[in-house]
Amino acid sequence: MGYGIPHNKSKHPNSPRASSHFSTTPTSIYLFPNYFHSIPLQFFRGEILEKITFLGKMERVSRMVSERPVVIFSKSSCCMCHTIKSLFSDFGVNPTVHELDEVRGSRDIEQALVRFGCNPTVPAVFIGGKLVGGANEVMSLHLKRSLKPMLKQAGALWV
Repeated sequence: MGYGIPHNKSKHPNSPRASSHFSTTPTSIYLFPNYFHSIPLQFFRGEILEKITFLGKMERVSRMVSERPVVIFSKSSCCMCHTIKSLFSDFGVNPTVHELDEVRGSRDIEQALVRFGCNPTVPAVFIGGKLVGGANEVMSLHLKRSLKPMLKQAGALWV
């Protein structure tokens, strides 16, 4: 199935190809990612486990932002988050808001948002499944009169 494959087959100890190292990495994980969802995570070690866990976090956030035209990751105590939510409300847009201080697994979501390029992590605004950015980027688009066309294109605004 792809594990325990020696890197070389030379039996001579002084041969440049000789090695006692065997790969224990399940190489087929990259070829059949859906198959490995059913394997317990204890099977994997170290870096592979971290990559699988991280990819799961990224997949979760990707799924969250692709389900709705406008998605905002926010914290209820953040004044800039409140400003951005008010801006969208004034446009008549009803964004999906994920309050990270009220959601289980918010640390994982924040780590994934950093990988997406959100820094600081809130507010993080996605329109049409694509990262727009934080408060500065959204306000800049609004001042350039580019925000409304983006919202229309994403299907969040019909006027």
